Amino acid sequence: MEHDQIQLESTFNQNKLRFMELVFATNNPHKLRELQQLLGDEIHLLSLNDIGCDEEVPENQDTLEGNAAEKAFFIFEKYSYNCFADDTGLEIDALNGEPGVYSARYAGEEKSAEANMAKVLKKMTEISNRKARFRTVISLVIDGKENQFEGFVDGEILHKKRGAEGFGYDPIFQAEGTTQSFAEMNSEQKNQLSHRGRAVEKLVRYLKSLNLSL
Repeated sequence: MEHDQIQLESTFNQNKLRFMELVFATNNPHKLRELQQLLGDEIHLLSLNDIGCDEEVPENQDTLEGNAAEKAFFIFEKYSYNCFADDTGLEIDALNGEPGVYSARYAGEEKSAEANMAKVLKKMTEISNRKARFRTVISLVIDGKENQFEGFVDGEILHKKRGAEGFGYDPIFQAEGTTQSFAEMNSEQKNQLSHRGRAVEKLVRYLKSLNLSL
């Protein structure tokens, strides 16, 4: 009887995790699709649109950590949802870490990926040191308590765009130990080694460590 009860509780908890819902503080369809693939069917993501948030979520901090936390707490405090938010930056050694926290709007507030890449390539024209890294910070806020998870991948800036997959700076970034840009990889290949994939792996590991109490 006790064994049956343990099995029932285990099944209940697994189902509870499988259908856990968390708000991901973005309406970026590329990010949502990539994160849902990384999370699998254990967690169902809700976008900002899904919770009726049609206002701009603030990100006014000068670090990736600060921006991720600001976005996650904004949703938790105003909409009462457990939430996580991420901020990602491309950090180029020869440009003293630029574009960094300003990666999305490096070439202007319109946040054009094409303009951002063009600006990077122009600045790097005469530079031989192409070393760079992508870094993602995830801020998870559950019941008002925050935990952060970081992932990064080292690589280099290419001399021109390559590939049509991915988004952002993917066409001009080649990860260490590979021969393809992120934009030449399919989503499965990219997720295995990407900065965001590594941060999400830590996030999922933490969620599972909570004894499924959500």
